[in-house]
Amino acid sequence: MDSTDNSIIVIDDHPLFRKGVSQLITLDPELRFAGEASSGKEGVELARRLQPDLILLDLHMRDMDGIATLRALREAGLDSRIVMLTVSDNAEDLIAAIRAGADGYLLKDMEPEDLLARIRDALFGRMVISDSLNGLLAQALRDEAVATSRSTASLTDREKAILRCLAQGLSNKLIGRELNIAEGTVKVHVKNLLKKLSFRSRVEAAVWAVGQGLR
Repeated sequence: MDSTDNSIIVIDDHPLFRKGVSQLITLDPELRFAGEASSGKEGVELARRLQPDLILLDLHMRDMDGIATLRALREAGLDSRIVMLTVSDNAEDLIAAIRAGADGYLLKDMEPEDLLARIRDALFGRMVISDSLNGLLAQALRDEAVATSRSTASLTDREKAILRCLAQGLSNKLIGRELNIAEGTVKVHVKNLLKKLSFRSRVEAAVWAVGQGLR
């Protein structure tokens, strides 16, 4: 795992669930539970103060919902990975979260050991989506691709290489290591390829690329 302290915060308005997740995280000596928040507003303030490596964020919360909180976290310029942790397996919720900048989308009914494994994957920089939802997202992107005639023809060789790395779920830092280029250069290429392919997020691009067999 990376050379961070693997700090995690949970933003969720259900106290028993927050307690359960915190206890699960403390079972892994390589992870550090850094704090919790019971609302979106409180969560954004906590994240700004603690700068955690990973934020686990509920979708349906009172007052400020998960999508609004996610956007606020992204606008705050945090480098944290943000993974939605929710009961909703609705395709519209999934797509809205990914397009708002989520790095993953997990369901609360996962087995504890599976959730812990996905948390570790997310901290390592990999894309994490509950297995049962991959098909929903892929189908939505396929339908959209047909409507927009999306293809990789406009991409440079470097952008295609980076897209393949995205399809493997790699973070910018890991892509930089893989291709021996600076992380800042990776960011520029990712931004350009998202624009060319009309994607709003790297996770969308990654799922589409897997569907195109670019992995």
